[in-house]
Formats: sequence, C-alpha cells, structure tokens
Amino acid sequence: MPAALDDRRKKLHFRAWRRGFREIDLILGRFADAHLAGLDEAALDEFEALLGVPDQIAYAWILGQEAPAAAHDTATLARIRRFHQIENDL
Repeated sequence: MPAALDDRRKKLHFRAWRRGFREIDLILGRFADAHLAGLDEAALDEFEALLGVPDQIAYAWILGQEAPAAAHDTATLARIRRFHQIENDL
C-alpha cells in the first residue's frame, strides 16, 4: 500500500504543477511541495477531485471570489486557502 500511495502522490504532484494556468500551478504546486507527503487517503481524494475542476473555477474558490461547490467545500480546500493566504502575507 505505501508504494501505491507514493505513486499516487507523485502523479498528483505532477498534475498540480502542470495545469496550464500559471497562477493555479503556483498555488497548487507549492501546496503539493509543502503538504502532499503528509496527506492521508481522504485528503488525497479531495485534492485529486480539486485537480479535476477547471482552472478558473478552482482559482476563484481558492481566492474566495466564489463559493465552492458543496462537493469541493472540503478540509483540503480550506487548507489550500490558508496556505495560499499565508504565502501571500509573507
């Protein structure tokens, strides 16, 4: 199981950095760099689901410009929002 989780994390890390919209790449990629290794399977599921959302929508959710869809209003999204806010406050 650990090898499968490691492979999954590597794939998610790659996807987080290569979405095609630079601003969201920087947010999700940096989050992945900092936190992906510590996410449990449930959080990985939430992160992966967020990666499936179109860039502009996910970006608006992270910035708080739009309320996220109920299915994506997760602890992981809240964690990404806090991470982004802290990064911008530096």
